[in-house]
Amino acid sequence: MSDRSPPLFAALAPGVFVLLWSTGYIGSRMGAPYAEPLTFLLIRFSIVTVLMAGLALAFRAPWPNRRGALHAAIAGVLIHGLYLGGVFWAIDGGMPAGVAALIVGLQPVLTAIAAGPLLGEHVGVRHWIGLGVGLLGLGLVLGPKLDISDSGISLATIGPAVFATAAITLGTIYQKRFATATSLLAGGVYQYLAAGVVVGIGALMVEDFEVQWSGEFVFAMAWLVLVLSIGGVTLLMMLIRAGAVSRVASLFYLVPALTALIAWLLFGETLTYVQLLGMAITGFAIALVARSGK
Repeated sequence: MSDRSPPLFAALAPGVFVLLWSTGYIGSRMGAPYAEPLTFLLIRFSIVTVLMAGLALAFRAPWPNRRGALHAAIAGVLIHGLYLGGVFWAIDGGMPAGVAALIVGLQPVLTAIAAGPLLGEHVGVRHWIGLGVGLLGLGLVLGPKLDISDSGISLATIGPAVFATAAITLGTIYQKRFATATSLLAGGVYQYLAAGVVVGIGALMVEDFEVQWSGEFVFAMAWLVLVLSIGGVTLLMMLIRAGAVSRVASLFYLVPALTALIAWLLFGETLTYVQLLGMAITGFAIALVARSGK
């Protein structure tokens, strides 16, 4: 974190972010049966845009100029629209969530590779070792959940998952390079507005906008809007602003591990000793990456 960040925030923010981001599993699992993926995201982004605009006005956040608004919109399309759209599309097409998580788990490595030439960040040997160890731990966590014989694994689902991984990699780098000076609240309005336009166009082309309103759907939507889109994403933007983007990306290694733990607690999904070992290895890898940045 930067020197201007309060010590308590610097200590707690990464852990809180990983916890919030991991709970996306709850909303996705509960809401998926009730709406098509892009329609689901369109409703989510529309609500978040209105809420963010209200917060920006209430706190008198400075609105960006045209250039700042454009940068925020591009980052939003990449981080929210294309990333979430690709993941939701792949899983809706039948890809097992474990396989999707494994593909998206390549993001820290891709970010480290791109951060050097695009942002001038130094990625040392210890950092690369940490990324490699983290990938090993990720494989152990997700290994028991993989089923490559599943009919949902095809080019039609692998393509969107890989596309989503590339989108969030480029999005975090773009946010760090061009949009860190923009107010988080005002910039968030443009981010979610642009993301909503993109998924809305996609939904208009391939979906019927059908929604089955239920208590579970409303809860899932409220959770994803308030906890993920406002809480988790705001923390992500703050972490990107305050630290090296390659180290921030390494936090995503912890998400599948914590998601597996939450699924075990809430839904009774199996949690093997191999997965527990993978969680421990992943945690060690994140510590190694964090030390490499000091």
